[in-house]
Amino acid sequence: MGTAKSEFSDIVIIDETEPCPYLDGETARMPLCMPLVKISPHQTDLRLKHGYRRTGEFLYQTNCPNCSACESIRIDVEAFTFSRNARRVLSRGNGKFTQTIGELQADTERVSLFNKHRRARGLAKRDTDIDSEEYIWGFVRSCLDSFEIAYHDNGKLVAVAICDAGKNSLSAVYTYYDPDYAKDSLGTYSVLKQIQLCAARRMEHLYLGYYVEGSPHMVYKSRFRPHERLIEGEWVRFE
Repeated sequence: MGTAKSEFSDIVIIDETEPCPYLDGETARMPLCMPLVKISPHQTDLRLKHGYRRTGEFLYQTNCPNCSACESIRIDVEAFTFSRNARRVLSRGNGKFTQTIGELQADTERVSLFNKHRRARGLAKRDTDIDSEEYIWGFVRSCLDSFEIAYHDNGKLVAVAICDAGKNSLSAVYTYYDPDYAKDSLGTYSVLKQIQLCAARRMEHLYLGYYVEGSPHMVYKSRFRPHERLIEGEWVRFE
């Protein structure tokens, strides 16, 4: 293991190439780093601005050898405009679902819903589901200020959004939902609710992770406009 070559105090835990999870035929390199010091909300903002993402207690950013397709994408909360369709999704969801913000949990209900979501969307890389321990390591254990937004339909858990909070920004780490509620656009609904949460907390940006042109699982992110993408170290605005 070596020290990460950046302005941040990290230890590199894993730094290997692997088949790209987003684009067939490409090689990915996403060094996994362990922070050496507690990350403050201000430092969280800086990490997100530099394209970092969280998995469990570790952080990573892309450093692929022959590809730069992954672009961090964020929403300027103040500039964002709710389209007619967005308002329709919000209105329908607000009339049907209840929202609860709280600590990250790894109970049977959440793990089961997570696996159901992955199977339905073709995101599982193996035949077996994850268990509660893997869920804890991937989401609940965190080096940042993290929380979840749970959505229920008459007491039934239908979606969970896992979030990391900075001082002026929020990161949408992962959102999973019941595929039986596809007509309710729960993924879109959750992003819109997080935009509203950012506005209520006077946060400037909502980070949606990476956007990859041509990836069917990420095309939805580009529909939230205006948005910004991190391209060659600069945030570029898309209207």
